[in-house]
Amino acid sequence: MRSLRLDLGERSYPIHIGRALPPGLLTDALAGRPAVALVDSEVARLQAPALARLLGGLPRLIVPSGEASKSLARREALARERLALGLGRDGALVAVGGGVCGDLCGFLAACYLRGIPFVQVPTTLLAQADASVGGKVAVNLPGAKNSLGAFHQPVAVLADLDFLGSLPRRELSAGLAEIAKIAAVRDRDLLAELERGGVALLAADAPALVGILGRACALKAEVVADDEREAGRRAILNFGHTIGHGLEGLSPRPDLLHGEAVAIGMLAALRLGAALGLAGRAEEQRLAALLRAWKLPLRPPAPVAIDSLLAAMGSDKKRRRGALRFVLLEGWGQPRRDVELPGPLLAQTLAAFLADAE
Repeated sequence: MRSLRLDLGERSYPIHIGRALPPGLLTDALAGRPAVALVDSEVARLQAPALARLLGGLPRLIVPSGEASKSLARREALARERLALGLGRDGALVAVGGGVCGDLCGFLAACYLRGIPFVQVPTTLLAQADASVGGKVAVNLPGAKNSLGAFHQPVAVLADLDFLGSLPRRELSAGLAEIAKIAAVRDRDLLAELERGGVALLAADAPALVGILGRACALKAEVVADDEREAGRRAILNFGHTIGHGLEGLSPRPDLLHGEAVAIGMLAALRLGAALGLAGRAEEQRLAALLRAWKLPLRPPAPVAIDSLLAAMGSDKKRRRGALRFVLLEGWGQPRRDVELPGPLLAQTLAAFLADAE
């Protein structure tokens, strides 16, 4: 097991990464508080023995799998159920699932009775590497992903890689895309390690995964500790996400998973950077080779009209004064944030990128 700490003063918390994590870690995190667990329906179906070992007799509420659960309606329904269970301000929530479950549970914890603690138990590689760390929680509004949310840090993150055994290969690939993202903006050595691991990292029991995941979480924790509220440096973690979120809006699950959209978005961002004289086609080709090895899409699964993509990106929450801002790269580990492109250059470059046959 590897343990690290996200340093936020009195709100600091541990991140435990390993296999067959001891149930006592959850007991310690809850610190005697009464708790209710929100459990993803697929995790409940496929991981019954692991859940029994982890949660014991904690009451559970099942959250239907899928992005549709990240809604105000689902949050309100769960809040009513918690009130019915008698959970008070001395209580806590436990999120057991992927990014959707963690986002929903965290947002509910931020709002319920004006805020209660919660524990993240991420069960997908994407959630373990990214969504569970850093306290960004949200639900979607129609046509606007993650547009209603809060910063609400968990009291602990328990990333047990044994949960990955029931994931389809596609979900593992999507998680690796997020790890490639943090490597691209923070650590060229991690990028090289990912290249050495290659297709072998698609095995849930790959020995290298614990160390790679630990490094990715440590890199993100350093950024969050420096800029919790995304007033500056934390924005580098949005590399690939402005375009990726736009593509997600046009190609909803199951056609395009979040990590798949980020993979395409990173390649598109490198193309935009090349248009401005930053990191160029060599970097794009290197990243494309890695993503291809993990069987990730390099272009959207269906044709995308550039006008539709620009319109979908227009609702991005990272806009400033009405303009889209991008995270681009000057080189590996050298991000440049808040880059604004002239409208015609943006449209022309993205259209050419989408038209390329990969």
